[in-house]
Amino acid sequence: MVFTIDSTTDEIVAGLDLAGKVVVVTGASGGLGAETARAIASTGATVVLVARSAEKLEARRSEIIESTGNTSVHLQVVNLADLESVRSGADELLRSFASIDVLINNAGIMACPLERTLQGFESQLGVNHIAHFVFTNRLLGALKSDKGGRIVVLTSGAHKIASVDLDDMNWESREYDKWAAYGASKTANALFATELNRRFSSEGITANCVHPGVIMTDLSRSLTEDDFTSIATEGMKFKTVECGAATSVWAAVSPQLEGQGGYYLEDCHVGVELPASHMLAGYCGYALDNVLAKQLWQKTEKLLATIRIF
Repeated sequence: MVFTIDSTTDEIVAGLDLAGKVVVVTGASGGLGAETARAIASTGATVVLVARSAEKLEARRSEIIESTGNTSVHLQVVNLADLESVRSGADELLRSFASIDVLINNAGIMACPLERTLQGFESQLGVNHIAHFVFTNRLLGALKSDKGGRIVVLTSGAHKIASVDLDDMNWESREYDKWAAYGASKTANALFATELNRRFSSEGITANCVHPGVIMTDLSRSLTEDDFTSIATEGMKFKTVECGAATSVWAAVSPQLEGQGGYYLEDCHVGVELPASHMLAGYCGYALDNVLAKQLWQKTEKLLATIRIF
C-alpha cells in the first residue's frame, strides 16, 4: 500500500498484529508521542510511555487502554533535562524488559529562550539530542536481536535552519539564537540516526529519522505570535496529530521498512535531498552526512565524559 501526506496512524497499523513486541516512546504524555503510542498499542504491542510527568502519563495510559482495549501499557518517568534521570530511567526499563523491539525518540522542545539543563547543556541540544543519545545507548543491548530492532529519531524540516557547530555546540561562544539552536538540535537528531544505523545495522538495529510535518502541539508552547508569523510559509500545510504521527508509526512498525535504515522520512515516504530554500520538503545533505555524523557522535561522547555520565 502507498501512504501519503494525508495518511493517518490508523491507516498505517491497519491489519497489523504486533502482540509480543515491546515499543518504547519518549514524550508520550501528549501530542505526537501520545498518538504514536495509541496507534501502536492498538496492534496489541506492549507500549512503554516515557515522559517527565507521572500524572500526565497515568492519564494517558488510562486513555490508551480505554480506546484500544490493550492493557499492556507501561509507564517510565524520565526528565530529559537531567541525565541522571535519563540514565536511571533507561536502567529501570532494562530491568523490566529483556528485549525492546522499537525505540521512538519523539520528545523534544522548540525555540526556547536560553536555558541550561541540570548538567549545564543548552536546553535544546541537551533535551533533543544529548538526552536521547544517553537513553538510546543504554538501551542498545536490549534492541539487538535476530528479529531486528528499530530506532526512530524525530527530526524536523527546521534542520535546514542550521547545521551543528561542533566547536560551540553548547552556545558558549556565540550570541544565542533560539531558532538556530533548534535547527542545530534537529540536525543533530538526523545525524544521530545516521550514525546509529551505520554502527549497528550489522547487529540487527536499523535507525531512521522522521520529519513529522507541521502540527500544532505543546511543542510550540514557547512560541510568540511573532514567531508564528515569521515561520508561516506560503503553501505550508498543517497536519492533524493523526497525520503528523503517521510517519513515526510507519517507520516504527511497517513491514515496508523491515531491515531498512539510514533514511530521512517524511509524509510516509523516503525523503530526498533538496536545498535549504525548499523549507517544506526534503533534507539538506549535511543532515545525513556520514563524516559529520561520526564527528558529532565523538563530540557528544567527549561532552558527556566531562561530566562522567556516559
